[in-house]
Amino acid sequence: MSNLPQDAQELFDVQVPEALKKYPDKAKEVDAVYCFKITGEGGGEWTVDLTSDPPTAERGDKGNAQCTIEVEHDDFKTMLSDPQAGMQLYFQGKLKVTGDPMLATKLQQFFDIAAKEAQS
Repeated sequence: MSNLPQDAQELFDVQVPEALKKYPDKAKEVDAVYCFKITGEGGGEWTVDLTSDPPTAERGDKGNAQCTIEVEHDDFKTMLSDPQAGMQLYFQGKLKVTGDPMLATKLQQFFDIAAKEAQS
């Protein structure tokens, strides 16, 4: 059975908040504020603040993101199952990154934390 979330809503509403509670120190190592804008069914907008104490994941664009990730929901699911797909999607123009592009490179570290939670 796969531990991947069914959709972005499950990931950001359930798995990410649980992971942030369990691994706040790991989240703080990433030390950034992200906004995820995921279009299509199962998508939505979330602000993930890995600088706050404790780190948070909340619905909506709080307007304070240092890095914003915009992607279609199907492409987002591809990224979750294949971390290398992010670069391909970016170069295909299907993944849009605004703000600090270096922070996008830390996303894998962040998703590893969420994946740990999914496996527990």
